[in-house]
This record gives sequence, C-alpha cells and structure tokens, in this order.
Amino acid sequence: MILLRRLLGEVLRGQRLRQDRTLREVSSAARVSLGYLSEVERGRKEASSELLASICDALGVPLSAVLREVSDGLARTEGVPGRPLPVLGRLGADHLAIGTTDDPADALAPTGRREAVGAPARVSAAA
Repeated sequence: MILLRRLLGEVLRGQRLRQDRTLREVSSAARVSLGYLSEVERGRKEASSELLASICDALGVPLSAVLREVSDGLARTEGVPGRPLPVLGRLGADHLAIGTTDDPADALAPTGRREAVGAPARVSAAA
C-alpha cells in the first residue's frame, strides 16, 4: 500500500528540483521551516491543506496540478491486473460519476460503467 503523504512528497520534491531550487529557498518563500518541508518531501509528515497551499504558492504551481499528479501516481499504484481502475466523470452540471476501466491510460477519462456519487442524478420527465 502506498502512502498518500509519500506520493505528495515525491511530487513536491519533483516540482522543486525541476525548478532547480533549494529546500531553503522554498521553505523561506512558503514560510515553513526547512526541516518540516524536508519531512513533507520525504513523506514523513502530513501537510495540512494550508501548508500545502503555501508550498504550492512558493513553487508557483497550482495546487490542482500537484493533486492531479499525486492522483495519477496513486492510480498507477492501484492498478491490479484483472481489476478495473476507478474513473471519475460527470453525470450533469453538479453530479459526479464513478465508473471503471481496464486500461490505466483511461483511468482519468469518464468512460465505462457509471454510478452516481453524492446527490441523485436528475431524471427527465420523458424517462
């Protein structure tokens, strides 16, 4: 089982290294201690949503991009042969759907069987 904090740390470290920045630079910009940022990057500490937003701001990357990269990594590790991967899609303007796919490349595409999540799907009068 892969830990979410480990994947998150790997993504943050990757973003920082791609920018050729030091822990000291990013920790200063994010207003977090160098040691704590190091622990977050190594997957040893859980980052709060506020801390994560601050680190992303310091790196100049959208939080959504970091979370998407973490999600992609998680989907790859969850892929078990013979077991379909979960897929999120939209049923309507404000309803999410969960489906499945056998192809890891399609794990983020809204395809396959769908089940409503959250509020019930809207049903037209013609149905």
